[in-house]
Amino acid sequence: MQRYRHYGNSYSSSSSSAAPVEELHAEEEEEVYTEEEVCEELPVEEEEEEVLHTPAGAGVCNEEEAPLMQEEVQPVAQEAEGKTAPVESKNGKRTEGGGGGGGGGGGPKYSMFTWFVVLALLGVWSSVAVVYFDIVDYDNVIGKLTAYDTDGDGDFDVEDAKVLLGLKTAKTPNVRDSAEEKTETSKASDETTNQQGAEPAEATTSQTLTEETTESGPAPALGDEVSGSQDVESEIQAAVPLPPPVDDDFVPDDPRDSAHPFENDVGIDTTGVLVEDPPPQETVEEAERYLTSSKFTQEAAEEAETPSEPAAEPQRESREAEREAEAEGEVTTEKQAEEKLKDKAKKKKPKLLNKFDKTIKAEIDAAEKLRKKGKAEEALKAFEALVQQFPQSPRARYGKAQSEDDMAEKLRSNDMLQRAINTYREAAELPDVTSDLLRAALKRRAERQQFLGRMRGSLMTLEKLVHIFPEDVSLKNDLGVAYLLLGDNKGAKKVYEEVLEVAPGNGFAKVHYGFILKSENKISESIPYLRGGLESGEPGTDDGRFYFHLGDALQRVGDNDNAYHWYELGHQRGHFASVWQRSLYNVDGLKAQPWWMPKETGYTDLVKVLERNWKMIRDEALAVMDQNTGLFLPEEENLREKGEWGQYTLWQQGRKVGNSCQGVPKTCSLLERFPEATGCKRGQIKFSVMQPGTHVWPHTGPTNCRLRMHLGLVIPKQGCRIRCTNQTREWEEGKVLIFDDSFEHEVWQDADSYRLIFIVDVWHPQLTQYQRQTLSPI
Repeated sequence: MQRYRHYGNSYSSSSSSAAPVEELHAEEEEEVYTEEEVCEELPVEEEEEEVLHTPAGAGVCNEEEAPLMQEEVQPVAQEAEGKTAPVESKNGKRTEGGGGGGGGGGGPKYSMFTWFVVLALLGVWSSVAVVYFDIVDYDNVIGKLTAYDTDGDGDFDVEDAKVLLGLKTAKTPNVRDSAEEKTETSKASDETTNQQGAEPAEATTSQTLTEETTESGPAPALGDEVSGSQDVESEIQAAVPLPPPVDDDFVPDDPRDSAHPFENDVGIDTTGVLVEDPPPQETVEEAERYLTSSKFTQEAAEEAETPSEPAAEPQRESREAEREAEAEGEVTTEKQAEEKLKDKAKKKKPKLLNKFDKTIKAEIDAAEKLRKKGKAEEALKAFEALVQQFPQSPRARYGKAQSEDDMAEKLRSNDMLQRAINTYREAAELPDVTSDLLRAALKRRAERQQFLGRMRGSLMTLEKLVHIFPEDVSLKNDLGVAYLLLGDNKGAKKVYEEVLEVAPGNGFAKVHYGFILKSENKISESIPYLRGGLESGEPGTDDGRFYFHLGDALQRVGDNDNAYHWYELGHQRGHFASVWQRSLYNVDGLKAQPWWMPKETGYTDLVKVLERNWKMIRDEALAVMDQNTGLFLPEEENLREKGEWGQYTLWQQGRKVGNSCQGVPKTCSLLERFPEATGCKRGQIKFSVMQPGTHVWPHTGPTNCRLRMHLGLVIPKQGCRIRCTNQTREWEEGKVLIFDDSFEHEVWQDADSYRLIFIVDVWHPQLTQYQRQTLSPI
């Protein structure tokens, strides 16, 4: 029926080419007819009348019989005069008695004018008959085109036409055969569409056929759609079972398809309903594991297993058909869920224009267009003119602030950025400002204040925002971050407790609250918050620091397996260079290995000087210790499980620390000759003393930009050791150990007396001079 509908459309538009004739039954298809094989002399009304009173294929002409025009006209004339139409088979071939007078030889020859008159008269009479006697209810017929195969026999015939005209009741096709027939119909349509896809005039028809056959064809494999939206946060979910999401705004994905090839055996859509592949590809273990995920699926499976017919083969076909129907339904459900999520994800467009701004919308839009095109200077001039002309326009002043912000970025000017910060405030303080513009202006102002290091000012701006919009949880989360940036963990903790009280499932608040608890050394209490926040997958939670601290907390409670699981997830997310190397401030491409030899570093001169002068260095350190002046400060990074660990720092971030060198002048004099050490802005130079019974938790340094040298000064004979990755070594007096502390390392001091070493950090040898000068201090 697709052919006939489009043929009418093509004819009316005087197109010389039209849609292909669609053969619905693939097994009976012998030839593929095109529009050029249809008798083009027949008017469209007559063609449609023939369709309604003859089987599919009637009225089709053979190119070899083109000269015998009488054979083409006479069947139509007979039908118009009430005579019996020639009998034709479904494949379009005439029977012996249906020639219509053509015979085996050529008929009488008439002029083209005569043929034109005859065809015109036939067309007029046919049109009058159709309209006057209301033979065809076009609205009813066209509305049923999608059900052209009503008796389920795979083609369009007289019985189908009777059903379309309402003369006969449609038969319900067998459920067992529907899936196979749909597949055949889809294949035939695809083949026909592909053969005619090269003709430009038929592009629209091909697209229509493809869309409609897709609707009636088999459902697509669900695993393909799920894999398109894979996300690693759901791998976290896969590792640790979670309750069903409370909020529809987030549907976690499962990224394990890349890591586990066997996942394609069973697919689960976002609604949790099982979609099974054919039984030969599925294992018993997989089926048993997932069948419990959906009560509906279990019931459907039980019904499918109930024998409805004695034959085994029909029973198997019935189950497959039910699975096809179920898969088709689930695909629809999944698409609806995805569309719902997309709609919710789309932020409501903010209303930035008040009543007055709407009157000058054209001028504002023109200036904004310049800004969006990157013409910051022109946009700034345009908005400044608007502000001067309309000083009470919040939108014009907000555009001026944005343009100044853009200019500050372009010129890298802090002064211009400060101007933007002031203008954002001015826009927010104007009367009749819309709530959306007020929120946007103050929020951006707080962000730019943080960028300039004005943490206190940013905090005040956010407090004002929270006061104006007390129900906005995201603003409270931002306020908590502002407290953390100021080092006020107590203030941040209070904010996040308020958020979790009204929104206990908020992942952002969870992960930050867990971070605060861990900093308070409440290790066990921090774990569920850190884990829950990461598992939520909410924006702002996918941060390497949270993976780092969750794994560290799990290690400290003895759960190493889960700790390394989360480290591995952090590595997969790109936060860590590897499971072992978990520093967060890195330069890509640097050689990474836990232990180094002096020759590998290129700093052999420094190593030789340290080892030759180790006793002098030791004596100066012991003198400082004996003075008991308090220069050895306890370690404050919360790295110790137990014991005492003191440090006396000489250089930090590439600068001398106060008057520390006055106690050890010779040592400092030696080091000043080696800028790779004293100029290392991401390292330290210090003495480290550790008392017996001390254990330092497994930990990593903050950056891969440095190597760490340990010079043994006072080392007990046994009981002191250091592990870096899976290699453990011991110090020796007067010898230097070199390792990369961005790899996990751990220290034990089980001797009977203290251990004293000298720590010297140096730049990673592969860093360029420019990088050493421009990298930020740590």
